[in-house]
Amino acid sequence: MSYNELLHLYFDRSNSLQWYWTIYVVVIGGLLAFSSLRQRPDHRTAILVTVLYCFFAYKNLGAIHDVTEQRFAIYNTIRSVPPNPTNSDSSAMLLHSALEPTLQPPEYAGATGVRNFHVATDVLVVLALWAMERRRSRAAKLAQPV
Repeated sequence: MSYNELLHLYFDRSNSLQWYWTIYVVVIGGLLAFSSLRQRPDHRTAILVTVLYCFFAYKNLGAIHDVTEQRFAIYNTIRSVPPNPTNSDSSAMLLHSALEPTLQPPEYAGATGVRNFHVATDVLVVLALWAMERRRSRAAKLAQPV
């Protein structure tokens, strides 16, 4: 596999990762919009939405993990394979020296890693869902005639 093909593969995996994050943000936005527009409290709906969101978040995090691992494998291969300039063209060497320091895939499991960010966001989303459900329940109790 050539250096250029490795670069193409690296950025292809980066685009895949970006799509997983985009889907994640869109689902969170839709879920919070759905929850904020509901009028009446319904714990069964809140439980169902929470469980379904947790399933989605788990699978999305798994996909992000897989793509992140693929990016690291490609990154390590890029670092170990020197560019092969053809016809005494030094552009491949310039590309390598300019581009390689900028390829910094984020770590997955560290203190500031992708996994911790995803899980923290998941917890906040579930807390927001249940805060809205609690607000609806309180409003319904206050609206009941005495």
